[in-house]
Amino acid sequence: MSESTAPSAVGVAAASAGLIDGEDERRIPTKRPVRPGRWFRDTGWRHVVAVVLVVFAVFPLLYVVSASLRPNGTLVGSNALFTSLDLTNYVKLFQNPSQPFGLWFINTLIIGGITAVLTVFLGAMAAYAFSRMRFTGRRVGLLSLMLIQMFPQFLAVVAIFLLLAAIGDVFPALGLGSQLGLIMVYLGGALGVNTYLMYGFFNTVPVSIDEAAKIDGASHAQIFFTIILRLVAPILAVVGLLSFIASTGEYVIASIVLTDPNTQTLAVGLYAFISQKFSNNWSIFAAGAVLSALPVMAVFLGLQKYIVGGLTAGSVK
Repeated sequence: MSESTAPSAVGVAAASAGLIDGEDERRIPTKRPVRPGRWFRDTGWRHVVAVVLVVFAVFPLLYVVSASLRPNGTLVGSNALFTSLDLTNYVKLFQNPSQPFGLWFINTLIIGGITAVLTVFLGAMAAYAFSRMRFTGRRVGLLSLMLIQMFPQFLAVVAIFLLLAAIGDVFPALGLGSQLGLIMVYLGGALGVNTYLMYGFFNTVPVSIDEAAKIDGASHAQIFFTIILRLVAPILAVVGLLSFIASTGEYVIASIVLTDPNTQTLAVGLYAFISQKFSNNWSIFAAGAVLSALPVMAVFLGLQKYIVGGLTAGSVK
């Protein structure tokens, strides 16, 4: 082949580059002009709704924090946020001997922590039994849990008062005025809802894991404590968090059971600052409310990774 008819390497490379560049130009989509009206109809309104919800949720928190930093002791004229920054109200919380805020704080942590731990433990065992075992009355028990959780616990306030008063005559440690009696009341009211909630999560764990462990000689107790509890850790964290929040913020039953000021919780004790007519302690009450929210925030941040892990695991199962 002569040199005049043979294609040169430079020409072939240039043609190939031009062809590739032409294909790339055809493949790159052209950007359409952004129209404000179309953007708002597609996604813009969602941003507006999100901003409104954030403002609606954050403003009460900022208002309470601002009121707790005002030294005048009232909420009148507190519409201007953070006009004064004074920690006097936080100091006054711990200076009144008749209203022991520090003792209320410790009582709240003890009652909330014990209630959360026992609720998770007892609810997990009940959920495992309903999910993995077949026994007489299982279906009736599940239906009973569904019916019980439809009625709020404070409807039984009178019955709880009479029951604890009668128990206190025989066993004073569980009667009126005892923190142990309040914990038992909380456990009885929360087991139904939490058991049914954990029962649904236990059903997502494959039964083949239990069967494989049984073949290796594991008992139900070994399967439950060494295998199942690790797999259902996200739902345990959620139930523990919800139980802790409910027990620390509950007022109606705690105000009836806890009659001694030294055994009361924050929800009951803080009410004493504003229970009197024309009370002038709203700023101190706001300071106590801010401090009472710190344990809940700490527990939530500590369990956040388990909660997020449970949400992501549930989305791919």
